[in-house]
Amino acid sequence: MAGEGAVRIAGETAGTLPAPLAGAGQGAGAHVTILMATCNGAAYLAAQLDSIAAQSHANWSLRIGDDGSTDATRAIIAAFRRRHPERAIELVEGPRRGAAANFLALLQRGAPPRGHVAFSDQDDIWLPHKLRRALQRIAAHPPGRPVLYGSRTIIADHRGRDRRTSRRHPRPLGFANALVQNVIAGNTAVLNPAAVELMRRARAPAEVPFHDWWLYLMVSAAGGTVLLDERPGLLYRQHAGNMLGASIGPRDKLERLRRLASSEIARWNRAHIGALEANRALLTPAAARQLAVFSATHRARGLPALWRLAGTPVYRQSGAELLALYWAALHERF
Repeated sequence: MAGEGAVRIAGETAGTLPAPLAGAGQGAGAHVTILMATCNGAAYLAAQLDSIAAQSHANWSLRIGDDGSTDATRAIIAAFRRRHPERAIELVEGPRRGAAANFLALLQRGAPPRGHVAFSDQDDIWLPHKLRRALQRIAAHPPGRPVLYGSRTIIADHRGRDRRTSRRHPRPLGFANALVQNVIAGNTAVLNPAAVELMRRARAPAEVPFHDWWLYLMVSAAGGTVLLDERPGLLYRQHAGNMLGASIGPRDKLERLRRLASSEIARWNRAHIGALEANRALLTPAAARQLAVFSATHRARGLPALWRLAGTPVYRQSGAELLALYWAALHERF
C-alpha cells in the first residue's frame, strides 16, 4: 500500500436562491457527500481514506475525481471500496485541468450531491470529529441560507509530525475580504445544501484559479454565511507535492507579501471579476455595487488605482498585506 499508510492519529441571501434540497437533513443526522480530487497521490492516500472511514459522523458517501493518475492511486481506491462495500464510493474521470477544475467538476457536473458537501484533499489526515463538528456549527444557522464552513488546521510534516496550528484570521469574514483574500482552506470546506445549490448554479469559468477562493467569493457575494472554526479539523501535511503550502513562519509571510506585490494578483483579480460578472444575477445588490467599484479599481493605473483602492472597503486580514496590495495597485500590478 502507500508509503505513509501507517500514519495514525491519537484522539481526535439572495432572494433568487432556491430552497435546499428536499430531505437533505440538518445537524447530527445529515448526509455528507465527500468530494475528493486525486492525481498521483498514492504516497498519502491510504491514510487519508482511513481517516475518513474513522469519522465519528458515519453518514457519508465519497465521490473521487481522478486526474489521470499513473501510480497506485486507483488501486488504493479500489481496495478501500472493497473494504467498505456498504459505502457509496464512486470514482470518476477528472477533467485533467488541475485541482480547482477537478473539484468544481465534482460539485457541478452530474446528479446533485446528496445533502452537505465536504471537500477532501488526497494527502491530509482528518481528525475523527471533523465532519461532526462542521455539521454542528452549520446547524446553528437557517437551512435556507447558504453556509460555507471552514476551520483552522494542524500543519504537520509529511509523516504527520512537527505539528503547528495554522494562523488565525482576526478580522470579520465577508465579500470585502473575499475580493482580495481567501481565508477558507479548501481541505476544510463544508457546504450546506443551500450553498451546494448556489454553487451548482454559479458558472465557474476555467480561469478561476482556486476552488476554495471561489466558494468564499460566491457564498459571501450571494449573502450567505461564512464560518471559520478555531478548532482544527485535520492534519495538513506539508511535502514537496503540495500545490500550495501552508503559511505559518516568517519566510511564508514574506512569500505572501511577494505574491501580493507581483503581477500574479492582477491575473487572479481579472479571473474573479469575470467569474463574478458572469453570475451577477446571484449577487446581492450590495455585493454587485462592491464588485463594480472593485472592477473599476482593477482597470485603473498608477495613482488613480491607489486612490480608488484606498477608498474601497476591501481588506486583508493583515495590515502589512493590505499595504502590499496598495503597492501593487500603484505599480500597475493590481
